[in-house]
Amino acid sequence: MSSIFSADAWQKVWTYRETFLLGLFNTARTAFFAVLLSLGLGILFGLMATSGKKSLRIISRIYVEVIQNTPLLLQICFLYYALAFSGHSLGIIVTGIISIGIYHGAYMSEVIRAGIEAIPKGQFEAAQSQGFGYLERMFYIILPQSIKIILPPMVNQVVNLIKNTSCLYIIGGADLISLTYSFVTGASTGGAYAPAYIVSGVLFFIICYPLSKLASVWEMNLKKRDRRTVATKVEREKVGE
Repeated sequence: MSSIFSADAWQKVWTYRETFLLGLFNTARTAFFAVLLSLGLGILFGLMATSGKKSLRIISRIYVEVIQNTPLLLQICFLYYALAFSGHSLGIIVTGIISIGIYHGAYMSEVIRAGIEAIPKGQFEAAQSQGFGYLERMFYIILPQSIKIILPPMVNQVVNLIKNTSCLYIIGGADLISLTYSFVTGASTGGAYAPAYIVSGVLFFIICYPLSKLASVWEMNLKKRDRRTVATKVEREKVGE
């Protein structure tokens, strides 16, 4: 604990600050592309899960169950080492993007599925009666209405995804946690454990806290809006009477 108050340890962290900035950049880059991949998979399998075709629902369910019920670390190791031993290594960052994107895609698909299923069935029937196909119903009628349900938990998934980039440490990644570990165990930089991990934690907090707060505020505002809508509807019904 004495290293927390060690001026030399903090000075060492400051001197090698570019190491932490590089780790932050790699973490942000990995998270950004993993979010895009997870969102694409989430939309695809979320739509499959709510389609009228049993085969598509089964495929979606298998994907979700397999991914959600196996550890992310196992998936990262399998993808990285399986490809490495086959002579087709993608590199650590790309492996992280794919494995983390696929992992969180399963959770994104459940968020989207729940949002779609929360829409009253009358909306589906009305859209169908107007001649809309399945994809048209989803993109023009259903998904716009489910956005307010989907967005708060989706933002929470993005926060979890950013934190899960730390799992790349297991394959020697270049993310923030991996470079922090390399820093504290390096021959010329070792020893400043507490300051290094505090700085690493602060950087994660700076990214994740605003997103978590956004999700909470968003959810509260949506609930308030729904309550105002219900209250207005009740008042109009009373006036009509």
